[in-house]
Amino acid sequence: MFELPEYITLAKQINTTLYGKTIHEGSLGNSPHKFVWYNRTLQEFAALTKGKTVGKAYTKGRWLFIPLIPDYVLVFGECGGKIVFHSTLNDVPPKYHLLIIFDDGTALSAMTQMWGAMELYAQGDELKRQYIRGMRPTPVDPEFTNQYFSNLIDESNKTEKRSVKGLLTQDQLIPGLGNSIAQDIMYNAKLHPRHPIGDLRGEEKKRLFDSIQKTLKEAISMGGRDDEYDLYGKKGGYKRILSKETERCMTCGGKVEKMQYLGGSTYYCPKCQSE
Repeated sequence: MFELPEYITLAKQINTTLYGKTIHEGSLGNSPHKFVWYNRTLQEFAALTKGKTVGKAYTKGRWLFIPLIPDYVLVFGECGGKIVFHSTLNDVPPKYHLLIIFDDGTALSAMTQMWGAMELYAQGDELKRQYIRGMRPTPVDPEFTNQYFSNLIDESNKTEKRSVKGLLTQDQLIPGLGNSIAQDIMYNAKLHPRHPIGDLRGEEKKRLFDSIQKTLKEAISMGGRDDEYDLYGKKGGYKRILSKETERCMTCGGKVEKMQYLGGSTYYCPKCQSE
């Protein structure tokens, strides 16, 4: 699934490659998938996208916004899979969940895995969508300061007893993070996934904040994780510290362990991230 580093990478590449292009034809999927969420019919999408011009893309959390000028915004959210630019129509895949063909003969296709939203809104209405509406600051926003983060921990602990992994991955408390990048954040912070946030001392809060910033900065600078694709169909350069392929801890050499926790597999070093 795309997380913040991948969506930031895609937005930058869209602004380099697609900005200013005019849409000749827009199509929704020719490969049915019950977990791809559309808010338009095939006919509506085609009519509303035709003749629109691509504006400056931007991201917020795990949501990508592409203005279609005038008056509309194309939104991708909570997606995995591929969002790919094609320099010729011959490169368009036979199956897709969304396809946009431009006047110059280039195209953009999207094919998701598992689930994802591909929705077209009148400008401004996207802010009413669940998960976008009222979204908290993300780690790349100026408001996401060490003080904000410390207050977020204190506020969250008052309403529900959470673990460090729960803070990073649940309820969009920190939009843009997912299970994959969260594992490296916890490892870099030397915190166990089940560590209660109510027990975090001042120094541990700061260490976790610094780890969020450092880990994301590195992943963004390398174009996202190496198991996700960019706009040109290339994998990112960020190799995860902890994954199903990690056998030994890079710090202590101990065996990396796996547990099922909070809706997914979690990898950690029991020595460096003692509970």
